[in-house]
Amino acid sequence: MTSVQGAHGYRLVAPRTALEGCELPALEPGADEVVVEVAGCGVCHTDVGYAVDGVPTRHPLPLILGHEIAGRVVAAGEKANAWMGRAVIVPAVIPCGACAACRAGRVTICRNQFMPGNDGDGGFATHVRVPARGLCPVPHELPEGVTLEMLSVVADAVTTPFEAMRRAGLGADDVAVIVGAGGVGGFGVQIGAALGAAVVAIDVDRERLELAAKHGAGLVLDAGAMDLKGLKGAVRSFIKESGRTGIGLKIFEMSGTPAGQSTAFGLLDYGGYLAVVGYTPKTVELRLSNLMACDATARGNWGCPPDQYPAALGLVLDGKVQVKPFVEPRPLDDINRVFEAVHRHELSKRAVLFP
Repeated sequence: MTSVQGAHGYRLVAPRTALEGCELPALEPGADEVVVEVAGCGVCHTDVGYAVDGVPTRHPLPLILGHEIAGRVVAAGEKANAWMGRAVIVPAVIPCGACAACRAGRVTICRNQFMPGNDGDGGFATHVRVPARGLCPVPHELPEGVTLEMLSVVADAVTTPFEAMRRAGLGADDVAVIVGAGGVGGFGVQIGAALGAAVVAIDVDRERLELAAKHGAGLVLDAGAMDLKGLKGAVRSFIKESGRTGIGLKIFEMSGTPAGQSTAFGLLDYGGYLAVVGYTPKTVELRLSNLMACDATARGNWGCPPDQYPAALGLVLDGKVQVKPFVEPRPLDDINRVFEAVHRHELSKRAVLFP
């Protein structure tokens, strides 16, 4: 077992303040832990929620944020030696594997879970120490145009919508509506198409909609130019034209905004299914009786079980889900400028910070 010296990163000391550069103490993995040299760490709106909106982390501050991590194992404990030197994706939610929730197959609600950047230091650093359980191996040779740095987004932006669609049973008979086509939603559009569904993408950003149209969306709708009635009419027409026979729309709210959540809920039809994937700390006023009247279902999902990561990664490696057009690599030292831009919804693509 070896320790890693000289690691550094950026930590959140207090909400609504700039993240501060810091040196990390020597990182020595425990028996079932590894130290990963970070190739890239994606910036999620959840990270910005901690830093800008004051959403509390489970681990007290100061804390290094970042839960979309890909890199290479450079140190390993005695029970994790098999991972040495391997390229990996670190799950955003790492369950304990032993509690009642884990034994029941509900691993994402494990109360003993470890989430990098929430339960302990995360990936906005040169190195991160994490449990070895659940690591997703990455092949040595990657397809042209795909880098380990880019694959960091698989840890959340790809796997979370993948899990939402898997739970929904999305398939070739269905029409999937993605509300919020940037970041997580951009990958959601592609995953829906890869699963055979006819896909509608709704957003207020024309650039995101144009990208969605090139990567799986059969219909794109600008919510800034249409009211809910207009959106419903356009979706109904698309359903008829698609010839899909599934009962009820399958709607995936991925914007993480009050407006997007209101739109998604408003689109529920008879037998519809609403997956809440995006996060906002703000409240939304809804008429919950719509669920009863439509015999509809609404469900959230917190991340993705680690055992589903290889299947999601496979969609990327097979070229069914493109990563490069949807990410924007930026140096780690730009972290505060990137956080501000994400908070202001100025980025159409997923920012990936690299040391």
